[in-house]
Amino acid sequence: MTRFSQIDGVVSDGDLIMHFGDAFREQRRLADGAALAPLGDRTVIEVAGPERLTWLDSITSQAVGHLAPGESTELLVLDPQGRVEHAAGVLDDGASTWLIADAGDAEALAGWLTRMKFRTQATVGIRSDLMLVGYIDGGTVASAASAAPFAPNGLPLVWADPWQRISVGGHQYSEVAEHPAADFAWRVAILTDEAADALAASLDRDALAGLLAAEALRVAAWRPRWTTEVDERSLPHESDWIRSAVHLNKGCYRGQETVAKVHNLGHPPRRLAALHLDGSDAVLPEPGAPVFAGDDEVGHLTSVARHHEDGPIALAILSRRAPIGDLVVRADGIDIAASQQVIVPADAGATADIPRLTRLSRRPSAPDPRSAGN
Repeated sequence: MTRFSQIDGVVSDGDLIMHFGDAFREQRRLADGAALAPLGDRTVIEVAGPERLTWLDSITSQAVGHLAPGESTELLVLDPQGRVEHAAGVLDDGASTWLIADAGDAEALAGWLTRMKFRTQATVGIRSDLMLVGYIDGGTVASAASAAPFAPNGLPLVWADPWQRISVGGHQYSEVAEHPAADFAWRVAILTDEAADALAASLDRDALAGLLAAEALRVAAWRPRWTTEVDERSLPHESDWIRSAVHLNKGCYRGQETVAKVHNLGHPPRRLAALHLDGSDAVLPEPGAPVFAGDDEVGHLTSVARHHEDGPIALAILSRRAPIGDLVVRADGIDIAASQQVIVPADAGATADIPRLTRLSRRPSAPDPRSAGN
């Protein structure tokens, strides 16, 4: 337990700090770069050894074989049918590769990596002795947060979320002129418990924010997570995750055939949408609440938050054939009006430029030599 959780007035859910007394004020300060959030819902996995990067490159969706020290990216582990099984942020320091995974996925991800090592010169271990804090870069807390990270090999471990822009080898399906992630300069610093205690002692209460604030900013940026947006059917195309976590031009890996087929020739069966919820009933639905178009159930909520500017907002995974207009969310017997903003359009995919061949029947006929001179 760190000093963060011992601050008077903190509201926790188990080991998770939800807020420090004023969730909306914390959210505004977090968005302005004036606060940081302890991220007890994420876990660090260390992958060490001389073959760690080429090995991870061969078994995941991202091109990490030549990842430079200090460079950040993100990877997915897919099943043979291209469905998402695991997800992690990636940061290398020249000696170890550090994976940031959702806490509920970390043990399974570390176990899968261990089983996949075979004779690879790499080790995999969960680092439960480390903790994480998140913040928006460029604000007043950035200097304090960036001075505290763990640096076992001389390079401070601060992961820069690649969701802010389209990664090399990635692709964005969203067609909005200004993507809400453009201002989401999210950073995650890896700390020892001692460094976390020192950081907490150096900050006043106004510089602290809980997970409710961090989640609201994530939902507003349309940023998918394993904990919320992934189920047993999830393809990376459905949540626009190819934007940051898939390299479309790298070598073969498990699930690549499906990724390429859907991207080049087909359409994902579902699509992620952002919803602005009517807050007049003061009912905030839970993730999993069904979404309706008329009498037809067309999907369900995956993430829900109260945003300091936009009010109640949500991400929802919908059928590809769900209509584009307004929808209804049903929660506790109450129908909540939901204004939809398309993230992944229904025609996402099928991006291959297949040349059109001239049909033989349309070619001009050759003159009949027997008619010459007649």
